[in-house]
Amino acid sequence: MRTASTTSTTPTASAARRYQTPPGARDTLGTGQVTSAGSFSAPQNAFVGLTNLGATCYVNTFLQMWFLNLELRQALYLCPSACGDGVPKDTDYEPQTICEHLQYLFALLQNSKRRYIDPSAFVKALGLDTGQQQDAQEFSKLFMSLLEDTLSKQKNPDVRNIVQKQFCGEYAYVTVCNQCGRESKLVSKFYELELNIQGHKQLTDCITEFLKEEKLEGDNRYFCETCQSKQNATRKIRLLSLPCTLNLQLMRFVFDRQTGHKKKLNTYIGFSELLDMEPFMEQKNGVYVYELSAVLIHRGVSAYSGHYIAHVKDPQTGEWYKFNDEDIEKMEGKKLQLGIEEDLAEPSKSQTRKPKCGKGTHCSRNAYMLVYRLQAREKSLTVQVPAFLQELVERDNCKFEEWCNEMAEMRKQSVARGKIKHEEVKELYQRLPAEAGSPYDFISLEWLQKWLDESTPPKPIDNTACLCSHGKLHPDKISLMKRISEYVADFFYRRYGGGPRLNVKALCKDCVVERCRILRLKNQLNEDYKTVTNLLKMTVKGTDGFWVGKASLRSWRQLALEQLNEQDEDAEHSNGKMNGNAQNKDESNEEKREEEEELNFNEDIVCPHGDLCISENERRVVSKEAWEKLKQYFPKAPEFPNNKECCSQCKILEREGEENEALHKMMASEQKTSLQNLFHDKCRPCLGSWPQETDELYIVSQFFVEEWRKFVRRPTRCSPVSSIANSVLLCPHGGLMFTFASMTKEDSKHIALIWPSEWERIQKLFVVDHVIKITRSQTAEGARYASEPQLCPECREGLLCQQQRDLREYTQATIYIHKVVDNKKVMKDAAPELNVSSSEAEEEREENKPEGEQDPDFNQANGGTKRQKLSHQSYITYQKQGIRRSTRHRKVRGEKALLVSASQTLKELKIQIMHAFSVAPFDQNLSLDGKMLSDDTATLGSLGVIPESVILLKADEPIADYAAMDDVMHVCMPEEGFKGTGLLGH
Repeated sequence: MRTASTTSTTPTASAARRYQTPPGARDTLGTGQVTSAGSFSAPQNAFVGLTNLGATCYVNTFLQMWFLNLELRQALYLCPSACGDGVPKDTDYEPQTICEHLQYLFALLQNSKRRYIDPSAFVKALGLDTGQQQDAQEFSKLFMSLLEDTLSKQKNPDVRNIVQKQFCGEYAYVTVCNQCGRESKLVSKFYELELNIQGHKQLTDCITEFLKEEKLEGDNRYFCETCQSKQNATRKIRLLSLPCTLNLQLMRFVFDRQTGHKKKLNTYIGFSELLDMEPFMEQKNGVYVYELSAVLIHRGVSAYSGHYIAHVKDPQTGEWYKFNDEDIEKMEGKKLQLGIEEDLAEPSKSQTRKPKCGKGTHCSRNAYMLVYRLQAREKSLTVQVPAFLQELVERDNCKFEEWCNEMAEMRKQSVARGKIKHEEVKELYQRLPAEAGSPYDFISLEWLQKWLDESTPPKPIDNTACLCSHGKLHPDKISLMKRISEYVADFFYRRYGGGPRLNVKALCKDCVVERCRILRLKNQLNEDYKTVTNLLKMTVKGTDGFWVGKASLRSWRQLALEQLNEQDEDAEHSNGKMNGNAQNKDESNEEKREEEEELNFNEDIVCPHGDLCISENERRVVSKEAWEKLKQYFPKAPEFPNNKECCSQCKILEREGEENEALHKMMASEQKTSLQNLFHDKCRPCLGSWPQETDELYIVSQFFVEEWRKFVRRPTRCSPVSSIANSVLLCPHGGLMFTFASMTKEDSKHIALIWPSEWERIQKLFVVDHVIKITRSQTAEGARYASEPQLCPECREGLLCQQQRDLREYTQATIYIHKVVDNKKVMKDAAPELNVSSSEAEEEREENKPEGEQDPDFNQANGGTKRQKLSHQSYITYQKQGIRRSTRHRKVRGEKALLVSASQTLKELKIQIMHAFSVAPFDQNLSLDGKMLSDDTATLGSLGVIPESVILLKADEPIADYAAMDDVMHVCMPEEGFKGTGLLGH
């Protein structure tokens, strides 16, 4: 739908003003000059266009075609109106019905002086969305039905029956039994004939196919009332009567089963200006010669985009016109090619070449509706606008003429200002350049450009953007200034004001010197780099050298260049006014702070205490000459002579660290020896098969076990575990969060069972906040199990609810789709996946990492660590963050992984599946755990689809060639059509 050329208008309080709003004057040249109002006036005795409101060109084409149906226009003018006695001059006309809207719109199209009018009141009355393209053929049917229903209440038969007289015909569905010859007939009315164009080249062939005989055989046999059984039969359509205006709908927009969407048939169809329908009629004794009166055209290769225009014949003159929204063009000579319009998209090389057409015939690949009128012998009607409507039109014409006069006066004033400006420029332009040796001023080149180009007076001169931090002209801003004579500068400042004024002494000497220093260092950098490189090869003797970080030496030239560039930028942006606004200044300061946080030259050997670091592997000694060269570029770099001692505090910490490492190794070895069963999973007891040798077991969190194992395996890299926080397994009331049954199944991964003998050693080695114990007792009914502390039922139920809620409120999760054929999984690759989850190999690498490198430091490392808050929410947090176990579904070959959210609908999931498996949504049968998923509007969360779910897909008809689908148009959502508009209200 073409939208770029749409003329926007300002909405007003009344429908009349929406029709009548004069288009705003446009400054097309950017010079302050207004285009002529004559461009908005219609030529004498010319047709008036309609504004495209965004995507309403399909409405405009039908309005123009119906307007040129004189019988329909005259009948609408005869409709009585609530304002038949006239509208007071001080009030605006508000049409109340669809008929009144059409009346007023047709009156404006007939006698308005505008070049085009605004139909927004009519479109709003229908409730149409101006930004959405709709099916033009459906709009025609629905509007004719609405109009017929509205006019049926009129008393005047010429008005009440106009739709039937103009557009309504009759045909009969005739079925003949092959056995007994009985003929049954079902008579039906039609307002247009829908003709299939697939496989045809001529309009007459399409009509022939529409009327051809159809055989009813096999499962489609006909039940004959005479034979009282199903019999083979034939069925066809017979045309009984034709209307004055014959609408032929060419079915260009068809449903593509493979893609699940509409597509356009861009094939050529030939049609003649005269159409004899007598061969197609049941009764041959009438007058059935029709002449072409309109061709409605859809430009564009897609069914979901494009532009609608109309070729319509003036019934009074017989001349053809092209109606293209606001633009109307007479078609004559070579332009008289009905149904031919260039496509909006570039034609492909494979497109069919246009067939040759003889005189009086035409062919089109874009025509979707042909309108024929019964050939008339009498003269065409002369339709007069009713008096009250003519008064409204003349009132609108007066307003339009006033607006045109205002535009003309504005143009006149603009021309006068332009002449004055021209004289001013002409006078000063010769004296603008400053002569050698004469006083001169610098002025903003941007301001001077506006003064030369614009007819309106420019704003006061503003030179602040070119000032340095010293308040003078920055040397780098000279290119943004123009040197002009003092005489012209005096004139500018006297007439336009502004400042500050920058004369011959305005150039900043300090900034020039600084710029020269930076440029000199930049030019000298390469030579100094070679010198320093050679000096670094020399061996330093004695204590004359200096310590320099090896990382700083490797990148000193790059650091020096960046530092010089920063100084250069600081000089350019030293004036806050140059930064444009405070936000840019804040961003610049933030960038500086980030840069300051990075290490500067030689700071890589500075310890946290500000002294020389103790690691000699990170530094080396350079000669005094090399250090002096480096100091030229880094005068603020920390200096450490060769005889400088390392940081004493770091030495102490290093010794303590070595002692701690030795202590950790010894501690890990002792704990591993003491707790052999805890270290090896196979030596630990299991609730599912309770050991016979004991009646009590102790519980700790699996998180503690994993963190303790990390420390034992890597004591020098991981911190020791000093406490056991069992509070994460308890609720706020101190009750246990797990049942005995859940600890043997789904919750077994959160706990670790401890032998009584081992529990005694654990209590000596670690600080335990809560003791959790499971005991077994024998009763007559069998073994009975109890926990200390006991289960808290309320918190347990709350935990389960929270877990279920989390499963149904995810924003991004992976699910898996299995395609099955005959209840067997398909083991072959389909189309490329969209939105698949991360690779399994990457997760496997993460899982196989040494445990000490996989998880963050354990928060129970020190005895002084704060105990976690007692709540079942803390358990959930622990469950999500503390335990790092992959429960990832292992994807098998031929299975697709999709990223989804709980809030997306089943329809949206089907579109994702369509991309992944080449199966259209209506061919998909989805099931989850044996339950069919059929409600397309339901969300995945409500359907029970949780992360890692596996959905089975069974396709009715697998489609192999999905790659041929268009890129964009075939993934759109289902069409709403005219749902919610006034066209369906009746």
